[in-house]
Amino acid sequence: MKRKLSGILTLLLVLVVQIAFAQQEKQTVRGTVTDNEGLPLPGVNIVVKGTQVGTQTDFDGKYSILAGSNDVLVFSYLGFLKVEQRVGNATVIDATLSPDAAELEEVVVMGYVSRGANELTGSSVQVRGEEVAEVPLVSADQALQGKVAGLQISASSGTPGSTQDVRIRGISSLNASNEPLYVIDGVPVNNSNIAGSNDSSSLNPLSSINSQDIASITVLKDASATAAYGARGSNGVIVITTKRGADGEVKFNFTSSIGVQNDAYNKRKPLTGPQRIDLLRESLVNAYSEFGFTYDNALQLGVDNELLSPAILEYGGEIYNWSEAIKNEDALLQNYTLSASGGDEKGSFYASVGYNETEATVIGAAFKRLSGALSVEKEFRDNLDFSSSINLSHTTSNPILELGTFFSNPFITRYLMNPLNPIYNDEGELNIDLPFGSLHNTLYVTDNDISKNALTRGIFNNKLDWELVDNLTFSNRISLDFQLNDYKSYGNRHEGSAAPVNGWSERSTEQNFNWVYQGSLNYNFQVDVDHNFDITGLFEYQHNQNSYLYGYGENFPADGLTNIASASANFDATSEYTDWYNVSYLALFNYNYARKYVLDATYRREGSSRFAEGNRFGNFGSLGAAWNIHMEDFMSESVFNTLRLRTSYGITGNSGVDLNAYQALLDFGAAYNSRGGAVPSQFGNADLTWEKGEAFDIGMSFGVWNNRLEGSVSYFKRRTYDLLQEVPLSLTTGFELQNRNVGEMINDGVEAELSFLIFSTKDFNWNVSANYATVENEVTELALGADGNPLNPLAGSSYKTTQVGLPVAAWYMPTWAGVDVQTGAPTWYLNGVDGEVTNNYSSAERVYQNASALPTYSGGLGTRISYKGIFAEANLYFAGGHKIYEQYAQFYMTPSSFALGSYNGVQELMERWQQPGDVTDVPALIYNSSRSFQSTSSRHLFDGDYVRLRNVAIGYTFPASYAEAIGIDGLSLSLRGTNVATWVKDDGLKLDPEVQAIGYTSLTTPPVESYTFGVNLKF
Repeated sequence: MKRKLSGILTLLLVLVVQIAFAQQEKQTVRGTVTDNEGLPLPGVNIVVKGTQVGTQTDFDGKYSILAGSNDVLVFSYLGFLKVEQRVGNATVIDATLSPDAAELEEVVVMGYVSRGANELTGSSVQVRGEEVAEVPLVSADQALQGKVAGLQISASSGTPGSTQDVRIRGISSLNASNEPLYVIDGVPVNNSNIAGSNDSSSLNPLSSINSQDIASITVLKDASATAAYGARGSNGVIVITTKRGADGEVKFNFTSSIGVQNDAYNKRKPLTGPQRIDLLRESLVNAYSEFGFTYDNALQLGVDNELLSPAILEYGGEIYNWSEAIKNEDALLQNYTLSASGGDEKGSFYASVGYNETEATVIGAAFKRLSGALSVEKEFRDNLDFSSSINLSHTTSNPILELGTFFSNPFITRYLMNPLNPIYNDEGELNIDLPFGSLHNTLYVTDNDISKNALTRGIFNNKLDWELVDNLTFSNRISLDFQLNDYKSYGNRHEGSAAPVNGWSERSTEQNFNWVYQGSLNYNFQVDVDHNFDITGLFEYQHNQNSYLYGYGENFPADGLTNIASASANFDATSEYTDWYNVSYLALFNYNYARKYVLDATYRREGSSRFAEGNRFGNFGSLGAAWNIHMEDFMSESVFNTLRLRTSYGITGNSGVDLNAYQALLDFGAAYNSRGGAVPSQFGNADLTWEKGEAFDIGMSFGVWNNRLEGSVSYFKRRTYDLLQEVPLSLTTGFELQNRNVGEMINDGVEAELSFLIFSTKDFNWNVSANYATVENEVTELALGADGNPLNPLAGSSYKTTQVGLPVAAWYMPTWAGVDVQTGAPTWYLNGVDGEVTNNYSSAERVYQNASALPTYSGGLGTRISYKGIFAEANLYFAGGHKIYEQYAQFYMTPSSFALGSYNGVQELMERWQQPGDVTDVPALIYNSSRSFQSTSSRHLFDGDYVRLRNVAIGYTFPASYAEAIGIDGLSLSLRGTNVATWVKDDGLKLDPEVQAIGYTSLTTPPVESYTFGVNLKF
C-alpha cells in the first residue's frame, strides 16, 4: 500500500515538474511570412498544432505567437501550401509559402454554388469586401461604380439611403423591370424602394446592410453565370456574401470613419434680386415700349397696369440668398463598427454591431442606421455541418419632397424662389408672408413639418449540409427576410401644402415578408483522376407577401398635435395586400478534364404566379465551355501564367410585370349611393407569359509574368424577344391598353479589363487597373397597329421615341438653330436637321437626335501605391455616348413673366440678346413673350459624357512592433475623398451628370463630395 502511494506521489511530482518545465519553455516567437518571391503575405493564419492558439500576420507579413520548444507552428494561407515548423530553441522563425497550383485560383461565389476561376465559363466579376467597406457610402451597391466593366450605376438621388439606378449590360426591356436580381448569402431577396411616399426621397432596402459585414460582391453578367436564376437573372445578378468566422483565437476589429460632405457638382446658379430687377425692367421695355415703358419707369408702370405687385416698389436691392439657405454645408457623416471573429476545427463565428449617421447636403434630410450581424458555423458531426446568419438593422431617414415639382421641394426653392422675398421678417423670424410668387418658405416648412421613414429589417439564413456518402451532400436552406417600414408625414397649419386645410397628417405601414426554401443534392467525383464532375440538383420555393395600411386626417385644433387621432376632418384610410410565388427546379452540371477543358450546363424550370396557369412555367438554361490553355504541356515554357478562352449561350427570362397583369379585373373601390360597387379596370390577357432573352458571350482572359499583367476581353450579344408591352386597344373595348408579349430588341458590346503590377518588391508596390465597356441598343420589332405599322410606345412623349431601328427611348424633338442675331428671336430647323430655320416652334419638325439616355460606353481607372505601411490610391469612373435633358429648363429658362415676374430664372439669362448683332444662345427677354424658347428642343439637350474622380485616399498602417507596444494587434489610419472632382464634356451641362437611367436632370439632391478620416483597430 505504501509502495503504491509512493508511486502515485512520484508520478504526480513528475507531472508537476513536466508541466512547470513546459510552462517555463513557453516563449514569444516572432517572424515574417513571405511567398516564394520574398513578398510579405498579410493575413496568414498561424496556429500551434493541436491547440486553439493562433494569430495572423500583419500588413508587413510579420507575426508574434506564444509557443513552447516542443510545439509545431502551422502556417496556412488560401492558395498556398501549408508549412509546418518545429519551434525548438528558436525565437525567430521565418516561413516561405509556395503557391498551391490546385488552390491558388480565385474562388468566385456564384450564389447557389462557388467555382474556381478556372472552372467558370460565364462572365462574372468579384469585388472584395474590403473594397466595398472602405468607401464611406450608405448603400453597398454604390461602391461598385467603376469597378466592374459593363455595370452602370447612377444615383437617383444623393439623399442618403436612396435607391440607385443599376444596369448590367444596358437595358433589356421596354416595360418590364431592368433592375438586376439581388442575392444575399445564396438567397434571392426583394430590393424594391420601400419608402412610404412616392413623392419623397426613395429608400433602398440594401442601405439596411452594413458594408463592413460584406465579404464579397459578385456581379454575374452573361447567361452561363445567370441562368441558374432563371427569369429573374435576365438583367444580371448581384451576389452579396456576408462575412463568416475564421479559425484561430477570437480577434476584435473596430473601424470608424467621420467626415463631411457637400454637393459634388452644381454650376447652375439662380439670379440674384438686383439681377432679376434689371432683367425685369428690360423685359417690360421690350414688351411695352410702345406704351411708354422705359428702363426708369418700367416698374412703376408695371404696378400701375397691374402687371406687378405694388410690393416690388419697396424692394431696396437686398440679396436674399435662398439657394445657400437650403444648404446643409459640410453635412456630417459618421460610421462605427465593432466586430469579433474566431473559431476552431469544429466551428467558427462572426459578430458585429454598427452605427451609421449621415446628414444630407440639404436641410431636412438625414439617415441613421443601427445594425447587428451574427454568423455561426458548426460541425455537428463529421458529416453534418450547420451554418446560421442573422442580419438585423433599424434605419430611419427624413425624406424630402424631391421627386416632383412640389412647392416645398427645397430644390424648387433654390432655383424658382422669387429672390425679392425676404427669408426672415422684421421680427427676425422665418417669413411665412412672402409677397412674391406662390412658393413656400422651405426653411419654415422643414422646421415645422414631420417626415420620417423607419425601416426595420431582419434577414435570417439557416443551412444544414449533410454528407450522405463521400462527396454526396444533401443541403437544406431556409431564409427569412422581413422588412417593416413605418412612414409618418405631418404638414403644419401655417405654411406649406397643408396650410389651406389647417394641417394634415398621414401614416402608413408596409410589411414585406420574403421567405425562401432551397433543397439540393450535390455530388462531385472523379473518374480516372483527370475527369472531374460536379452535379447539383436544387428545388427552390419563394413566397413574397406585402401588406400596406394607410391613414389620413386634416384640420388640427392646435400646434403640437401631429397624429391622425387629433385631426377633425376628411379622414381617409385604405389597405392593400399582395403576394406572389416562384417555384423552380434547377440542374447544374460542371465537368473538366484535367482542369484544361471545362463544360458547364444549367437548366431551370421556373413557375411564377404573375402569369395565368397555362403559362406560368418557363424553361431556361445555358451551355458554356472554357479552355485553360495555360495548363497545356506546350505552354510550359510560355510567359503566360493564365490563358483561357470561354464561351456561353443561354436563354433567360423576365417576369417583371405588375401582379395580376394577366387577369381581367374589376375595381371594387367604386361607390354608388353609399353602397359598394365595381367597375371594370383591366382587360387582361391570359396568354401573357415570360419575356425571354437569348444571350451569347465569348471571351478571353490572360495573365503573364507571374500574373503581374492580367486582363480579359469579351464580346456579348443579347436578344430580348416576346417583349412585355402595353399595346393600345380599340376604344370599343372600353379599355385603352393591354399587356402583350410582342417585340424584340438587341444589345451588344465589348468589355475589357486590365491590371498591371508595375513594381513589386518587399517594400514597394504599384498597381494600375482599368476597365472599359460598350453597349449598343437597337429595337428590331414592335407591336403592329391596325394600319400595319409598328406602334410607338412613346408616341405621346414630347421628348422621346421608341422606333424600329433606333435605341429604346431615343431623344426625339425639334433641333435648336440658335438666336436670330438681328431680331433676338429663338429659331429651330424647319426640317429638324439643317437648312431653313423658323421662329415658329410648332412648325419645326421633331427628329431623332442621334442619341438615347443610355450611356454607350463606361469604365473605370484605378491605381494603388504602397511603400511599407504607407498607401495611396485613386479611382476614376467615366460614362458617355448618351445625352441628358435638362427638364426643369422649362421653368427657369423662360425669358418672360414666369421667371422674371412670378418666380426666378438662372444666371444664363444674363447672356440674353439685347441688340442687333449680338451673338448669344439666349433670346431677347420679353415680359409677355410666348416664343417657346424654354420648350422641348435640343437647346436643352446636352452630351452626357463625364469623368469623375470617384475615390482618392492615403493611409498608414503602423508596424507590428508599434502596435504590440500599446497592446494591440494592428492600427491603420486613412484619409479618403469621394467624388472629389468632376469633368463634363458639354459646358452647357450645369447640373450633375450622374442622372437616372431615364436621362433627365432633376431637382433632387445631387451625388455628394465627401472627405472622411478613418481608423481601423485590431485587438
